[in-house]
Amino acid sequence: MTEHRLLSEQPTIDPSATVINCRLGSWTDIGPNTKIEETEFGDYSYTDGDATIIYSTIGRFCSIASHVRINPGNHPMWRVTQHHLTYRRIRYQFADTDDETIFNWRRSHRVTIGNDVWIGHSATIMPGVTIGTGAVIGAGSVVTKDIEPYTIAVGVPAKPLRLRFPEPVIEALLKSQWWNWDRSELEDHFHELCDVDSFLKLVHEGR
Repeated sequence: MTEHRLLSEQPTIDPSATVINCRLGSWTDIGPNTKIEETEFGDYSYTDGDATIIYSTIGRFCSIASHVRINPGNHPMWRVTQHHLTYRRIRYQFADTDDETIFNWRRSHRVTIGNDVWIGHSATIMPGVTIGTGAVIGAGSVVTKDIEPYTIAVGVPAKPLRLRFPEPVIEALLKSQWWNWDRSELEDHFHELCDVDSFLKLVHEGR
């Protein structure tokens, strides 16, 4: 029997997930064993579980598969040792305070993900990367450079494979900004969201 787990305007957070200093949108779903920190997480976006996300801005309607890593930690390679002990000083009892310059350096390299982006299983999005609206990141990919909207990117490092739609369709989708529709508009035009031709007709008629 199919499980019908209902979401709501209030974020749904699995009991095993860790959420620290985040802003979660409505209808969001934070899956099991996910750790998300200092991140803006847009309406209707979800993680399937076992994801790690830090210092990121994630748009609406994003689908984040299991074991995805967004903005993994960089280490200070310019120091004699790049080990934690030089900045997580309290943990190793070298000082009474940690070295916040390293954490602020990491914060300055936020990841920005647009709307309706699908990130496949075990993909890694490196610090400072921007992924455009409608893009697809293939499973296991490592994204080291920006990805344009509605582009399918795969590999290590990830490279563009193809566009999801012809360019005129992409232009119409971006112009529509359907991801900013309120709940009533989404309900009224739910059928069109399931069919590209119907959606384009709706857009051309001026909605």
